[in-house]
Amino acid sequence: MAEAHTKNHDYHLVDPSPWPFIASVGAFVMALGAIGFMKYAQGTEFVLLGLDLTGWGLFAIGLLIVLYVMFGWWRDTVRESAQGHHTRVVSLHLRYGMLLFIASEVMFFVAWFWAYFDASLFTSEAIQYARVEATGGHWPPAGIETFDPWHLPLLNTLILLCSGTTVTWAHHALLHNDRDGLKWGLTLTVLLGVLFTVCQVYEYMHAAFDFGGNIYGATFFMATGFHGFHVIVGTIFLAVCLFRALAGQFTVEKHFGFEAAAWYWHFVDVVWLFLFVSIYIWGAGTPAAH
Repeated sequence: MAEAHTKNHDYHLVDPSPWPFIASVGAFVMALGAIGFMKYAQGTEFVLLGLDLTGWGLFAIGLLIVLYVMFGWWRDTVRESAQGHHTRVVSLHLRYGMLLFIASEVMFFVAWFWAYFDASLFTSEAIQYARVEATGGHWPPAGIETFDPWHLPLLNTLILLCSGTTVTWAHHALLHNDRDGLKWGLTLTVLLGVLFTVCQVYEYMHAAFDFGGNIYGATFFMATGFHGFHVIVGTIFLAVCLFRALAGQFTVEKHFGFEAAAWYWHFVDVVWLFLFVSIYIWGAGTPAAH
């Protein structure tokens, strides 16, 4: 009987877990809350089974459920690693999963870049008569006062480039078992991520155009706003890695959680460089396309 339960492979067969079901419930509740809020914003009520679902309350409940699942599920993953379940094969598959996730994020931002370049390069196409009316046949549209790319956008670019340097420093320190270098590198990276977010909020507060009512504002805020959201997620990711580093959970041999955060952060840096060049510099004075 003992031989029947002997593990003779490098895979990890996880124990039954409640997290997939709870995550589905949380996502469903979030979706209902978001639908209710959007309908409420349009001046209508959203009632389901006699319950008034307008407002942020239901969405907040779903969000808390999802955040709880994220904490619990990743906590279990860390425990599985500490128990020796993350063999070379399992670790390789974790890396494949992270790479595929980043690839999906690349395509996500391709959509926003595509929308921006389509609107900015083809402003005078006869078939796009509605766009011609919206842009006046040139880019940026008439009445849009764009940001000076060599002011706050340049500062934010330098902040993110510096953060990429500090997270690389932390990684190399970890590989050489320099615990102090790891902690200081992660601390500086998190602080730079917070500083970037503060600067972007300040920039948004002083924007001379809104999200709605013009195609420039819509494409600008969608692209830079989603990037800002990714910076916040990446900052949280790295902050968790900092807490784990302070707890001594990363070793020279096993530290994929940190590597995943570093990969994600470098991806965020590269996306911002594309945004800075295409939207802030090139897009601020694109000549009309014919």
